[in-house]
Amino acid sequence: MKKKTSLPDTPLAERIRPKDLAEFYGQENLVGKGKPIRMMIENDTLSSFILWGPPGSGKTTLAKIIAEKTNAEFFQLNAVSSGVKDLRRVIDIGTQNKQMIRKTILFIDEIHRFNKAQQDALLNSVETGIIYLIGATTENPSFEVIPALRSRARVYILEDLSKNELQKILNNALKQDEFLSTLHIDNIDVDFLLYLSGGDARTLLNILESSVIQEIDSEPIEITKDVLENVVQKKNIIYDKAGEEHYNLISAFIKSIRGSDPDAALYWLARMLEGGEDPLFIARRLVILASEDIGNASPNGLVLAEAAFGAVHKIGLPEARIILAQCTTYLASSPKSNASYMGIKNAESEVRDNKLFSVPLHLRNAPTKLMKDIGYGKEYKYTHDFENHFVKENYLPKEMDGKQFYFPSESGQEKNLKDRLKSLWGNKKKY
Repeated sequence: MKKKTSLPDTPLAERIRPKDLAEFYGQENLVGKGKPIRMMIENDTLSSFILWGPPGSGKTTLAKIIAEKTNAEFFQLNAVSSGVKDLRRVIDIGTQNKQMIRKTILFIDEIHRFNKAQQDALLNSVETGIIYLIGATTENPSFEVIPALRSRARVYILEDLSKNELQKILNNALKQDEFLSTLHIDNIDVDFLLYLSGGDARTLLNILESSVIQEIDSEPIEITKDVLENVVQKKNIIYDKAGEEHYNLISAFIKSIRGSDPDAALYWLARMLEGGEDPLFIARRLVILASEDIGNASPNGLVLAEAAFGAVHKIGLPEARIILAQCTTYLASSPKSNASYMGIKNAESEVRDNKLFSVPLHLRNAPTKLMKDIGYGKEYKYTHDFENHFVKENYLPKEMDGKQFYFPSESGQEKNLKDRLKSLWGNKKKY
């Protein structure tokens, strides 16, 4: 009779968690030679910071490596299950540690889920160095972390793990884990496993271990596509917020709205929501789309998108889906123009690629007598002194006379803007 294999009681991802940077894969922009987090560890110069990146990209691991290598007392809280009382407890310990000249690191996972009051409670202790805050978030800190806390903590961006990096993590697990290394694993459908992981190292390792355990009585063990699919089971598991399907669906959603197909847009919206996508991510993309693809053809699109973002933030699911549906169908049904978007791209190209000229004297501010005496603001024509509140003036450097970046479309309300500009500027501009 075959001896029953004893299964580990700790998840694989935790068992092989790197203890130092030599074992850490990915994020060369942060841990490579001369990069900020490596320098922080090598020089023992801690500071507070926020790690912003997709799930399974190494945020928790980096925090633990830093704590280990800087000999700091480490505390970990999850924003979903922790409150101000938990913060106060760590801050009290940090206060005692500071008196003994010992560092205290507070790692807060999903810090974007802390409300304003909870984030406010951190400000003084971070400011005074009682604790060194390491926050981890999958959401843009500009939206989810209060400005006062952002100003006290640098933001480091983690990138998606590449296929090569995930392959290295997989190989390391098979060789270094005490449990896996004792098994005869003959074949793994690596490409499909990497696809299912969606770029998330933790998901990769969880699926691998579950598949091995499912096939533990086989000799040798083969992790085929059928085995992996049986382990994953749930239809929407492939929809991972950091994986390829995430980008495929949001792309289909945006392109359906841009293509004025509200039905297709609603379908992709439903797919994302059913897959567990953050409604605020969708709402933010709608705000961007309202300017990029609709613009001045229907300016109310941006107003509605901004209102939808605020409403979704306040209300949350499941009712937020109704708000998203209203905004989606309005934007999909609206006239389209990317003239504003192309205008700023044209202007940016001009600034990057060509010589920069001085601001003409008549357009300069002249708050002092000296500035007025040397010509600042001289001969500026105040438009409200002229008929129709307009005067044909040159507002660009004289070397750029005739340059034009914005070309309004014939779509929706933007046609009215185009007609007005044409009547004002005549042949001076190409409207």
